[in-house]
Amino acid sequence: MLRGRPERELAAWWEAEAVAAAKAHAAKEQVRVDPGAAGEPERKAGEEQPKEPTPAQPRAAEEGDARAPPRPPSTLPMYQAKPVSAQGLYPHGKSRSKNRSCKRSSDRSEEDCSPRPVTVDSSKARTSLDALKISIRQLKWKEFPFGRRLPCDIYWHGVSFHDSDIFSGLVNKFPGMTEMVRKITLSRAVRIMQNLFPEEYNFYPRSWILPDEFQLFVAQVRMVKDGDPSWKPTFIVKPDSGCQGDGIYLIKDPSDIRLAGTLQSRPAVVQEYVCKPLLIDKLKFDIRLYVLLKSLEPLEIYIAKDGLSRFCTEPYQEPHPRNLHHIFMHLTNYSLNIHSGNFVHSDSTSTGSKRTFSSILCRLSSKGVDIKKVWSDIISLVIKTVIALTPELRVFYQSDIPAGRPGPTCFQILGFDILLMKNLKPILLEVNANPSMRIEHEQELSPGVFENVPSLVDEEVKVAVIRDTLRLMDPFKKKRESQSQQLGKPLASKEEPSESDLASASAGSAHPEAHLPSICLKQVFPKYAKQFNYLRLVDRMANLFIRFLGIKGTMKLGPTGFRTFIRNCKLSSSSLSMAAVDILYIDITRRWNSMTVDQRDSGMCLQAFVEAFFYLAQRKFKMLPLHEQVASLIDLCEYHLSLLDEKRLVCGRSATSGGRPPHSGTPQEVTPAAQLAEGHPPPCTNSALKLSHSRHTLS
Repeated sequence: MLRGRPERELAAWWEAEAVAAAKAHAAKEQVRVDPGAAGEPERKAGEEQPKEPTPAQPRAAEEGDARAPPRPPSTLPMYQAKPVSAQGLYPHGKSRSKNRSCKRSSDRSEEDCSPRPVTVDSSKARTSLDALKISIRQLKWKEFPFGRRLPCDIYWHGVSFHDSDIFSGLVNKFPGMTEMVRKITLSRAVRIMQNLFPEEYNFYPRSWILPDEFQLFVAQVRMVKDGDPSWKPTFIVKPDSGCQGDGIYLIKDPSDIRLAGTLQSRPAVVQEYVCKPLLIDKLKFDIRLYVLLKSLEPLEIYIAKDGLSRFCTEPYQEPHPRNLHHIFMHLTNYSLNIHSGNFVHSDSTSTGSKRTFSSILCRLSSKGVDIKKVWSDIISLVIKTVIALTPELRVFYQSDIPAGRPGPTCFQILGFDILLMKNLKPILLEVNANPSMRIEHEQELSPGVFENVPSLVDEEVKVAVIRDTLRLMDPFKKKRESQSQQLGKPLASKEEPSESDLASASAGSAHPEAHLPSICLKQVFPKYAKQFNYLRLVDRMANLFIRFLGIKGTMKLGPTGFRTFIRNCKLSSSSLSMAAVDILYIDITRRWNSMTVDQRDSGMCLQAFVEAFFYLAQRKFKMLPLHEQVASLIDLCEYHLSLLDEKRLVCGRSATSGGRPPHSGTPQEVTPAAQLAEGHPPPCTNSALKLSHSRHTLS
């Protein structure tokens, strides 16, 4: 190090460096002299010089500009540069803390440690724009309200993933989410889970899909009434494409004439109506909770610590034929009740027709309610619902963003509408892919004249959700944290740090989010994964389905792919020939294609594949409950596929090493010779499968 050189040699070395720099400056007139270079050791001949870090450039003033013009070169005369040792002292031991060039070097190091602000494209934010602007301002990020020619770090869309083509960065929508949370699709996804785990999924009302299941609906209602004449149910009809309470009505009997009209007009879901909800101030209310799906693979779920409670505007009475049409009594939709003359706008979080969920919990707690139990049940409901949705979401995702192709990373805020029953059991009403993030409401000044008025309740909840979602998705978060930790550590190589080093360290050690409140989003998965992983059977079926799709970008399994699945997993036998497999494929695929509106692709959809899988599992393992039958068949398929993958890997290694690979013709020939006995796993995997079965057995 230069620190150990004699002062005379050091001065001579510095003079030679200064002369060379002066010549370069005279030739190019743009050379910057850095006196801090005197602290560098002398390099050996042929040794590569380290690159000086490029100073951080100020952000462009105009939209789309990547960099501002470079900083003009230093015009300090050469004689001002003086030698300096590694400790920041002159060779004679005098301090140089007041030297201007040292300050310039310190400023540059601070700029290097401060990454550029995160850029957000808000050109398609729509109704969430106001809350998004406030969030970006609080985070001190950079917004592009009209888009940008260069890529942004985050794209915030108000409606759909398909608003535009995005090939990098982060986007706040998942492909297929809007389709997945429609009332019919959600009901089908939850029904699959109810067939596997009826007790775990009893938070969703019994549902029928119209018009496909109208006859089933009539038959089941008649059967229950015949067995229990005192049963007087009420049903609620929800159009599949409806939103904000549009088209919802109540009926007491399947013969209601309005139901016949629904069958002819548009598809809908009919559900059992929850007749005994929890009331506050004699009013029915529901809860809007915000859930962040941060990642699909691996699955990451966050729940906001606060939400909104939306109240009806008429005192509640149990439904009877005379009050079925009182929508302000039975329907909690904000978009409906705001038109009621009894709707109360309030700036308080604990009064009015819209309040914070935390204020409701405080009120219940004052009455002795176990709030932790309520929250625990709600968290369980959210995790189980997301687990029901993720299998088909993964099929959508691989279709829109196939592996190996450029595409954005997705995340999404979902709105869960939950009703608390009188016994405090939470009931899932619906899931919203595009929950309203407006932070103002309409107020009628005179008949027909409305004005948008800020809503403090909405702003308190929604701004926090958007801001903290952005904080969790911050693409530079890890980099900032690592730099903060490095700058906070004392420099062990320096006996006496200079004032510039101390200033830089103190500036870097300040946490970039120190001015913000704590994050309002709480991680619930994978935090509680151990309690819920046994439910993810359909996810494992989706893995098998995606594996045999064959063509990237498709969402339906063709007949060849289904036959390959049967062969590779060793599922055909004397009692299930390949001809029977073809018939099974044709029957199930034809029925499901007749029920779906989307006919873009022909083939077997995931839900049809799940039905076929259930059929195969019930044939193979006859004496077990359905969820154990399915788990056993999944284990068996994964076992055979792992052997096939291992065999292919060995063949590939043999081929690359120049050896003669073993013969690998059809999939049957590359798999082991061990065959499946009817209803039993192969002998070599019996113990392994028993352990796997035990993991899926309900306690």
